Formats: sequence, C-alpha cells, structure tokens
Amino acid sequence: MVHMLVSRLLLPFAAALCLVAQTSPKAPPKPLENATPISGVTPITGPDRPAAPSISGPDGIKLPLELKEPQIIPPDRVIIQVGDTRITAGQIDQILQAYPENQRVYVNGPGRQQFIDQVVRVLLLSEEGKKRKLDESDLFKNQLWFSTAGILSSHTDEDIRSKVRNDDVLLRAYYEKHKADFETVKASHILIRMQGSPIGLTPGQKDLTEDEALAKAKEIRQKIVDGTPFADLARSESNDMGTSAKGGDLGFLSHGQAVPSFEEALFALKEGELSQPVKTTYGYHLIQVMEKKPSKTFEELRPELQKRLEQEASRNLLNELKAKTKIVIDPSFGDADNALVGLK
Repeated sequence: MVHMLVSRLLLPFAAALCLVAQTSPKAPPKPLENATPISGVTPITGPDRPAAPSISGPDGIKLPLELKEPQIIPPDRVIIQVGDTRITAGQIDQILQAYPENQRVYVNGPGRQQFIDQVVRVLLLSEEGKKRKLDESDLFKNQLWFSTAGILSSHTDEDIRSKVRNDDVLLRAYYEKHKADFETVKASHILIRMQGSPIGLTPGQKDLTEDEALAKAKEIRQKIVDGTPFADLARSESNDMGTSAKGGDLGFLSHGQAVPSFEEALFALKEGELSQPVKTTYGYHLIQVMEKKPSKTFEELRPELQKRLEQEASRNLLNELKAKTKIVIDPSFGDADNALVGLK
C-alpha cells in the first residue's frame, strides 16, 4: 500500500512544493557579542550551564525562558489515517527522502499543513479512483509501472554511490591518480595575434596571417632559449595588453579558466618549462610555468572527490549494463524530427 502511495504522492506534491517553497526557512540569527539585551529578555548564567535567556513578567520577576528541542515522533506511530489507510511517521520519513533537502525542511516547517492536506487529498481521490475501477485501465498501469521503475532506479543509483562515498582507500587513490586536476599553476604567456583574432589590432600593427604569427612565435621562443628574459619579450612583443605590461604574468590558474588548447598545454608543462607555440582563436601563445601547487588539501577536497567518484561509479555501471543488455530503438521514434508520439 505504501509503495503505491509513494508513487502517487511524489509527482503532485513535488510540484506543489516547487511553487510554494521557493526558499528554505531562515536560520535564527547568531547572538552578537557585547550586544545590549533586548528589553524584557536578559541572559542568565550559572557555573554548570551555558548562558540561557530569561523573560521578565509584569511584576518584574525574571523567569528562565527555556528553549525546547523539537519533539521527535516515534516512527511506528500512526500520524495520518484516511479511511482504512494508516500512515506512520516512519513511512512519511521514507516518503520524504525522495524530495530535495529544501523541500523536506519546508514540510517540517511552514509547509506541514499543506503536506497533510495533499496526503489526505491524494488518498481520498485514490480510493475514489479504485471505486471507479480507474486502476484497472492500461493508462494507470503503464504510468504506475514507469513511476515505480523510476523510484527503484533512484534507489539503485544511490546504492551505487553510497558504496564509494565513504571509502577512504578509493578516495585517496583517486586523489593521487588525478592530483593534476586539483593543481593551480602560476604562469606567464606571450601572445602573437593572427588574422581573425577577437583581439583588435593596435595602431600601426600588421595583421599577421596564421603562418606569419606562427613564424614570429617560433622566433621569439628561440630568443628566450638563447637567454633573453621571457618578461622582457612579453613587454615588447605580446599582443595581450592585459598582461604584457606585467611581463606576461597570468597569476595562478586552475582548471577551467583557460580555453581548452591553452589549458592542455599549460598543465602538461613542468615548473620552469617553456612551451612550443600553442594555437588558440586569439593567435599563438608561448607559455612558461613558474610554479605548481595543490589547490586544496585532501580533506578540503573530500566532498568534491566523493562527488566525482559517485558520478564515475554510477556512469561506469550504467555503461556496463548497456553493453550487456539488448537495447532496440525504433528508427522512426529515434528520429524526433520525423515522428510524433502521444500527441492527440
């Protein structure tokens, strides 16, 4: 009964929450140090207890204002009954686990009555649907089947992810294998602009062809190899006006901050190494790496490592299942431009 209830509750209530619960309840403000107490409420302290608020009554007597922990309802207690259907607190908790965190918070706060109303509505209409034999239709059976499959697939995916989430051996091995992904690199570059570059020409500058820009980049690289300081050539030759005055200094860069071809060359270099000319849409670059360092410690990266491992484990298993399972798609359905399904 509850499994069927889950499938019926998920979609209608999730839609309702998305409309109403746009924001999570605000956390209570933190007390300010050395703040003036609010009139009528003063803190009281004792040797064996932390500071607690008190409140003054009309006669001036101060009484402690106790802040109670929220009541936890036992999981086996029936908290909603509609007709012969009884739902316990534990069942509601499991149902709510299908929702995002902000929606669960909303249900346990200002959205409680809305959730109760929705549960009652769904159960009443569900029972009425049975009386009308709507649960015997192909429409209902097919929608129920796919809804159940969707819930089970979510549970399976979570099971896959949970097995790697807290495996320190796997996390540390992944970190060592992908350490370069979490590096930041201090680098400098010299840009030689070519025709078609998004960077405009400066007054008097020749619009070099791609071959001319490459030849010039090679010439400058040879000067650096022969001993001319990189920074001096960046100031005199680079067409990147944002960095040329600083000797080509780009500062520290992490993955995702540069165009793909530039990033690939940048993170492949060792400290002190000078690249060959690297082509981007801007022209040809000469890159020199000054320093490499980890962006964060293993513990700081733990949440990101967990996320990456979870995604990788889920993706790998899905690919394995696809590889050993017969999957056939009707060509007319696969071509979305030429076939319509379910439109009346």
